[in-house]
Parts: sequence; C-alpha cells; structure tokens
Amino acid sequence: MGNKVDRRIDIKENKKLLSILLKDKTTNRNLIWATDNYEKYGENYKRNCTICIDLITGDYRNIIKPRVEKSKDEQQKRIRDKAEVFSASWICNIQNNLVDDAWFGYKGAFNIETDNNWKTSNEKVKFPIDNNKTWKDYVKLNRLEIACGEAPYLASRYDVVSGKNIEVKDRIGLLDRKLRVINENIDSEDEWIKWSTEAVKSIYGYDWQGDNVLLARQNILYTIKEFFEYKFNKVIDVDLLIDYAKIISWNIWQMDGITMTVPYIKTKPKSAQMSFFSMLGEENNDSEIKEEPVFCKIKDWKSGKVITFKSIVNGG
Repeated sequence: MGNKVDRRIDIKENKKLLSILLKDKTTNRNLIWATDNYEKYGENYKRNCTICIDLITGDYRNIIKPRVEKSKDEQQKRIRDKAEVFSASWICNIQNNLVDDAWFGYKGAFNIETDNNWKTSNEKVKFPIDNNKTWKDYVKLNRLEIACGEAPYLASRYDVVSGKNIEVKDRIGLLDRKLRVINENIDSEDEWIKWSTEAVKSIYGYDWQGDNVLLARQNILYTIKEFFEYKFNKVIDVDLLIDYAKIISWNIWQMDGITMTVPYIKTKPKSAQMSFFSMLGEENNDSEIKEEPVFCKIKDWKSGKVITFKSIVNGG
C-alpha cells in the first residue's frame, strides 16, 4: 500500500479506478451499454458498444445517472424494455431483515421496522451463543442480489426511489451490515482491511444494463470508503480502493439472468476457428457456423478459481 493519501478521491473521475470498475472479467473487455438510452450521444453509445472512460468523464461525467435522476421518459422506457423496477430502502430493509432474523435466531439485530422506515438499533449487534455463530461467520456469508440495478440490497447509500441520502450509521444493505459488524468488533486498521476484504468477497450481484453495473460497483466502492472514514476519521488511501475495486469487478458483473451469458456477445466455437477449409486458404461459410453464447465467469475466492456462474446454478 502507498503512504500518500489523496484527499480529493473522486471515483467517478479517477481513471485508474474507472478502468477497473469498467472491466468485464468474462470478455476481458469493458462493459457494454446494453441499452438504447444513450444513443442520442453518438455512435459510440449504441447498446452493443463498450463503455469507454472518455465517454463518461470530463464534460460527459454526468451522463450516467442514478435512476432517480433520470427523466420520467427514460424511467418508463427502461421499465418497458427490461422491467426495471427499483425497491425503496424500507422494502429492502424488511427483506434483508427476514434473512438476518433467520440467521441470528432473533428479530431486530440491526434495526426495528417502523411505518415505511426503520429505527437503527444503537446497541452492539449480538451474536447467538447457543449455536457458536460469531461476527466473523456473519462477515463471510455469501450473499447475491439478482438483477441488482444500483445494488440497493447490498449498499444503501441512498434511497433509489426518492434519492434521499442515508447516514452511514443507519444503512441497511447486506454489505452495510457486514461493515457495521466489523466496525463494532475491530479497532486495528490492518484488521479492518482484512475483514472488510472478506466482506466484499462475500457479496455478489449482476445486471443486464452496463450503466447499472457501473453504478452498483461505484456504490459498493463508495460504501467501503465511507465506512472506513466513519470508523477511523480519515480519508482512505486510493491504493486501497484499487484493491477493493479489483474484487468488485469480479463480484458485480454484467449478465443476462435467464441465459447466464454476456448480453449481445457471442463467439464462434474453437473447432470452427481453424478448419480444413481455412488451412486450404478457403473461406468458411459463416452462415453455417453457429455462434456460441459466452457464459459469465465469476471468481470463487475460497478456491481462487474462476468458474462460470452457470456451474453454480447447476450445482457445480
């Protein structure tokens, strides 16, 4: 880790961070737009084009906006095209509480639900002694948000419906809860980095549209930054953010949730790439070669292996 602290870290403008957050680990290219919402900006913004840094920085830094800042027409179009619906934070909280209530064996570990809101429990989160569950077990639990959008179930920096910011101490996302537990049980900065890294490795999410994937990745990275600074009252080192970004680029990915493939990306089978005809210098009839879909890859951090998401769904 470097010793210099950049007190003006802007994830949206830091090109080193953006180059990592834009990477599609399956194709080793950048994310693609996978939406027609940006075509008005030119040829490079068509749905099957990759999202390049210069297309979303500088004068274009505000092109990709959270859903609440998009026009009503854009919101309606995305609902029609991809059934994009976002859940208010209080709904995310209720559903996340159901998961935690079952794991903890009691209700209200993190907050008490109120009418379309919640009241944060200020006491240190208690872990069930009778079944030997610890805060470390909780941090390591794998969690997945399907069709994650801007990842409100993982990182609740703001209400995706109203746009209202949520204070660090009151956040309700699954990663937020893990980081709260770490903040309550760790005082050493080195230990915090170790366990927050475990927390980030344990949360996953995917979405079809490239702008959503980028927003989700940014929200998760900002969440780590904000919890660190809330805990230690100092700005996090940019080199550390780069380490987290490399994990996030694996764990939050672009995928068609039905086919478990990269949207709009197909490849010719290896057997067709070097055939008898090509060795003779003759062209293949491409119309007779069926292109194969590209199944999305993720990383199993426990084994260190890269696997397809499909293999998990199929019980691999």
